[in-house]
Amino acid sequence: MKILVLNCGSSSIKYQLIDMSHEADLLAKGIVERIGMNCAELNHRAKNRDKFNMVKDIPDHQTGINLILEILVHPVQGVIKAKEEITAVGHRVAHGGENFKSSVRVNERVKQDIEKCCELAPLHNPANLKGILSIDEILPEVPQVAVFDTSFHQTMPKHAYLYGIPYEYYEKYNIRRYGFHGTSHKFVAQKACDILGKNWEELKIITCHLGNGASVAAIDKGKSVETSMGFTPIEGLMMGTRTGDLDIGVVLYLMEKENLSIQEVNNLFNKKSGVLGIYGISYDMRDIETAIEKEADPQATLAQDMYCHRVKKYVGAYAAVMDGVDLLIFTGGIGENDSGVREKVATGLTYLGIDFDTQKNHGMRGKDEILTRPGSAKTAMVITTNEELVIARDTLSIVTKNGLTD
Repeated sequence: MKILVLNCGSSSIKYQLIDMSHEADLLAKGIVERIGMNCAELNHRAKNRDKFNMVKDIPDHQTGINLILEILVHPVQGVIKAKEEITAVGHRVAHGGENFKSSVRVNERVKQDIEKCCELAPLHNPANLKGILSIDEILPEVPQVAVFDTSFHQTMPKHAYLYGIPYEYYEKYNIRRYGFHGTSHKFVAQKACDILGKNWEELKIITCHLGNGASVAAIDKGKSVETSMGFTPIEGLMMGTRTGDLDIGVVLYLMEKENLSIQEVNNLFNKKSGVLGIYGISYDMRDIETAIEKEADPQATLAQDMYCHRVKKYVGAYAAVMDGVDLLIFTGGIGENDSGVREKVATGLTYLGIDFDTQKNHGMRGKDEILTRPGSAKTAMVITTNEELVIARDTLSIVTKNGLTD
């Protein structure tokens, strides 16, 4: 049973084809970039083969998905003989609002509800919906499943997800904290507990998904009870180009002083702030590390210190929310690969029972590992995430439950 996983962005489509008969069997993966622009590009990697690159005019998402399907059945670069071998298609959908507390089979009502959430995630949901509608046209008989970034966090209590604004705005516009990265937070928490031989429904877990986009979640006995992102992905941690938590007075002050429009303010706080805004040259934490190590660059050091301070602050806050923590997890591009960031966050958490092993942590990249010393009362780990596998699992579960597989 082969599941095609699609993650459609505004000008890109990430994809994986996974044979769920052997769950870890990744047949192919790739990305279509610069959709609608000159010199759009497909980068494809099939199992046991070299990378394949193609530059081609790709005016829209449907053309891009058609190209993906063509390469999957290509006589040389392909991994299946016919499109009909695809059992189902799973889609990453950024925002499910309050309508979706779990993944669902796509039907007309689901598509309508996803469209209603477009105003809550204008950069993501419209593209996610384009992917679904494109599959409708190209593979109309193949079942589709939507897996939402927000659904895992729907277990947050009301006192955690509401804002301190007039309640009528929640009733009228559903303004509340939703949280994102839910598939990743859930996946790494369960995976870590499997490695440790423990039941995640018995533990207090803090998961740190750290990358260009970043968030922290508090998971108490298998349920998300707090998370740092909010109504949109801008709230919470300082990120690659996003501000994270910010006094609303700063927004009003800058709009007046700089005569900024709503669109300009949105662009400033989403695309020009965070690590990029402080360092001034790059938002990539690898560039920050290089600048610190080779040049002792003070702005790079400041950017990293601010990034880590925010993460550490949320770890402490979420330990307070859950009355302690049993397991601290680092994941995401930075969390999995940047030992310097992990050390700055996890050092000094002895009051929580975390005896962090800085020597073991040093240079640790891209693999699952315990980062606390033997005898540590609580555990810190690096866990590699795989959001595409979560989507594939949910997709297979739903179509199987509905009797849609052979």
